[in-house]
Amino acid sequence: MKCHEVDYEIVGKDMQMVLVELDPGETVIAEAGAMNYMEEEIVFEAKMGDGSQPDQGVFGKLFSAGKRAITGESIFMTHFTNQGGSQKRKVAFAAPYPGSIIPMDLGQGGGEILCQKDSFLCAALGTEVGIAFQRRLGAGFFGGEGFILQRLRGDGMVFVHASGTIIEKELKGETLRVDTGCLVAFEPSISYDIERAGNLKSMFFGGEGLFLATLSGHGKVWLQSLPFSRLADRILAHAPRAGGSDKGEGSVLGGIGRMLDGD
Repeated sequence: MKCHEVDYEIVGKDMQMVLVELDPGETVIAEAGAMNYMEEEIVFEAKMGDGSQPDQGVFGKLFSAGKRAITGESIFMTHFTNQGGSQKRKVAFAAPYPGSIIPMDLGQGGGEILCQKDSFLCAALGTEVGIAFQRRLGAGFFGGEGFILQRLRGDGMVFVHASGTIIEKELKGETLRVDTGCLVAFEPSISYDIERAGNLKSMFFGGEGLFLATLSGHGKVWLQSLPFSRLADRILAHAPRAGGSDKGEGSVLGGIGRMLDGD
């Protein structure tokens, strides 16, 4: 199925949104809960599957929904369609945490991209949103993405989101070693594996994790500066514990604030 040709605009800096403009009859698919606002004459419907294979039948849709459940995503995807008569309409989508949105035109590349399992935001109807299993045990057990990555196929626009600053690098035969959590997406021509982060002392006391992702070959790679898991770990480490004393930055001011509140 040929993808719908949608226009778009990305707004914002640290907490971005993508505004997708739909001609009458055009549709964009998105993760459940990603929509920020939509103009009149835009109609949405939750469906099982991405709609790239309209004739796949009930069992095909159930199989597609089952694959999405493996990645931890909702079994439903939301389809937004401009059902107006003549005017273009816009629908906006936002990422669930601070970061950047990466637009990718699969028609200008190889028609396929692999990305971490929670990075897909939305795409033009006709895009196949599937899964890709890691062939190497090392990449499966110790990679930040585990055995499963999302595979996006088609010839239209797709949008993925990542945390922090985004870096796009093009490899021309060299090898790049990356923190496993900083990898966002890469083209299928890139070879992905996991290697040990130096000797035992460096692994346990270097602060860079036990393993690094190695990317080699020819193709594009997208990296993020601040994985959401790293941010969440820092927040949890400095959060006040129930029944315990305050620690970390701002503990004195936090105590004064609770006194003023009567706690």
